[in-house]
Amino acid sequence: MKPYLVFRLYGPMASWGLPAVGGDRQTAVYPSRSAILGLLGAAMGIKRDDEQGLKALQLSVDIGLKQMVPSSLSRDYHTTQVPSSKSKVVYRTRKSELSQVKLNTILSSRDYRCDGLWVVAISLTNAAILNLASLQSALQRPVYSLSLGRKSCPLALPVMPIILDSCSLKTALDTTFPSITSTEQTDGFWLGSNGWVTYFWQGDKNEMGEKNILTTHPWDEPINRSRWQFTQRPSHQLSLPIQQREGDE
Repeated sequence: MKPYLVFRLYGPMASWGLPAVGGDRQTAVYPSRSAILGLLGAAMGIKRDDEQGLKALQLSVDIGLKQMVPSSLSRDYHTTQVPSSKSKVVYRTRKSELSQVKLNTILSSRDYRCDGLWVVAISLTNAAILNLASLQSALQRPVYSLSLGRKSCPLALPVMPIILDSCSLKTALDTTFPSITSTEQTDGFWLGSNGWVTYFWQGDKNEMGEKNILTTHPWDEPINRSRWQFTQRPSHQLSLPIQQREGDE
């Protein structure tokens, strides 16, 4: 039992990066740990080259997630024009890049999750330097614009961060937020709920007190931000029918 900072994430498009293979930029079905750390860092105004600030944030928080709506997959065929690589040449603007005589075209595909809805629960580690109140304040008035994995994927609703007193992770993730449409039931209808919710968490595998726990090892623990290097970590997953979650059966 511990205190949690709980908030929700919803947007028409999101992209939770997986390891890139060739020209494909795939997405996970739920927010990666690195994505949530990036969102918190943007809210607090931590710059991407501030390795000390990013490391302090990373060491301070544990992250739990609940996927309310699985979302649907959308793939974008993407083309980008770039000049040939030249040593010691720095292009300060996109306009200066495109003004070059010789341009090359890069072809890639980028995946997105559409109309996904997630609840995030943040708890503090024993090595925490930050506190939940400062994180809550940052999410309420973020320094930089918040996005769902990519800048092209803005939030569609306020995150509504709240701090809960000592409780279990499942209780924190089962926090009820105002419905997006008129009711929770119509949310599921319009957003495409499949009748299940899925929990994702790190740490104690028996945290949820349930059986049939799946453990995976995603590559989403940052090692070096400037080099885009990540390592694996254990992540636990549990899916439950909505009726069981709400106590209807």
